[in-house]
Amino acid sequence: MAELRFAEHRSVAAQIALLEAEGFRVTRRVAGLETAFMAEAVVGQGGPVIGFLGEFDALAGLSQEAGNPRPAPLVAGGNGHGCGHHLLGTGAMLAAAAARDMLVAEGLSGTIRYYGCPAEEGGSGKTFMAREGVFDDLAAAICWHPGTYAGVMSNLTLANFQVYFRFRGRPAHAAGSPHLGRSALDAVEIMNMGANYLREHIPSDARLHYAITDAGGISPNVVQANAEVLYLIRSPKVAQAEALFARVRRCAEGAAHMTETELTVEVDKACSEVVPNTVLEMAMHENIRRLGPPRFDEEDRAFAAAIRESLTAEDIESGVATFGAPPESGALPLPEEILAFDGTPRFNAGSTDVGDVSWVVPTVQCWGACYAIGTPFHTGRWWRRAGGRRRTRACCTPPRRWRRRRWTRSATRRCWPARGRS
Repeated sequence: MAELRFAEHRSVAAQIALLEAEGFRVTRRVAGLETAFMAEAVVGQGGPVIGFLGEFDALAGLSQEAGNPRPAPLVAGGNGHGCGHHLLGTGAMLAAAAARDMLVAEGLSGTIRYYGCPAEEGGSGKTFMAREGVFDDLAAAICWHPGTYAGVMSNLTLANFQVYFRFRGRPAHAAGSPHLGRSALDAVEIMNMGANYLREHIPSDARLHYAITDAGGISPNVVQANAEVLYLIRSPKVAQAEALFARVRRCAEGAAHMTETELTVEVDKACSEVVPNTVLEMAMHENIRRLGPPRFDEEDRAFAAAIRESLTAEDIESGVATFGAPPESGALPLPEEILAFDGTPRFNAGSTDVGDVSWVVPTVQCWGACYAIGTPFHTGRWWRRAGGRRRTRACCTPPRRWRRRRWTRSATRRCWPARGRS
C-alpha cells in the first residue's frame, strides 16, 4: 500500500482496523485532514498523555518488490516506500499498544495516543495538525525513523517552504509569429537561472531544490502559454527560510518582468526546524543502551551484503557520516553497535514536520536499524531493503525500547522548558 501524500486511504483503514481491534478509541479526520486520525487508550485514572507519532505515506516513482536486492518495480513508475514510512507507522502503532499494555501490567494510570499523521513527504501533515492544537495536551511525543543504524535521533533539521510559481503568457506559432508570443516556459527557465546564481549568496546550510511540474506541453513549435515550477526552500530557522523564500520570489518576479508574463505564487506547505529535548533524548539513549544493539543473523548479513553490491564507496561513506557513526563501521553490512550519544544534536540537512510538534510539546526520536549500511534515502534501493524477517525485527525494536521507559509527572516537568517558542 504505497500511497502518496493525503491519499493514504487504504493505509489508514488498515491501521484503524488494527487499533480498534486492540481496544483503542479512534477519532477520524483529525484537523480536517481526510487521512489524519488519533487512537487513544485511557488506563486507570488517566494521567500524563503520551503520544506516538506514526506515518505511512510513500514517494512517487519508487515502486519496488520488497525483499528483492535488484531493481524490480511492481508497477512501472508506481509509488514506493523510499523513506520507510510503512515501517515507521507500523512500529509506532505497535509501540503505542505495548505502552498501553505496560501500564495495565504494572497497575499504572496514563493515557496513550497514536497519531496517524499523513503526508510527511511534501505535505507536512503534522504542521496542519499542530496548527489546530491536536498535540497541545501531550506530556511528550515520541517518534522514530527507519535508518541504517540504531540510536537516538537528535537532529538540527532545516525549516522549509514549498512553493508553486506559476507563469501565464500568450501562445503563438513558434516559427510563424513568435513575436506575438510571451513564453511562460522562458519565465520558468529564467527564474531557475536566477535561483541557481543565488545559491552562491545564501547561507551554507540553506538548500534550494526545484522541479518543473508543468512545462506547458510537448510541442516545440508552440510558444508555451503556461508553465509551473515547484520550489523547496530550506534553511536552519523558519525566519531564515522565510527570508530566502522572499529572495527566490524576487527571482520569479524578475523573470515575469523580463518575459512579460503574469506570475502567481502559491505556498503549498511549510514546516519548522526540530527543537531537540536533551532530557528525553538522554533517557531514551539509556534505554537503548540497556536493550543493546540490533540482533542480526547470518541470513540478514548475507542479504545486506548482496544489497551493498549496488552501492558505491561514496554512498557508504556518505551514509555513515549522515548518522555520525564511526567510519570503520562502513566496512560492515549491518551495524553491530548502537550510535554513541552525549547530548549534542547533529546537523541534518533534511526537514520533517515533527519539527512543528517539537515546538508545541517535548519530543524525542530514535533511529531503528532497518537497512544495509550506506543505503541512500529516497531511492528505490532504500525500498528494496525493506522486506522479510529483518523488516519485522526492525520495526519491533523501537517499541521494546519505548515500553521500558516509565513516564512520571516529575520527569515531564524536567523536560517542560522545551515547550513553546522562547
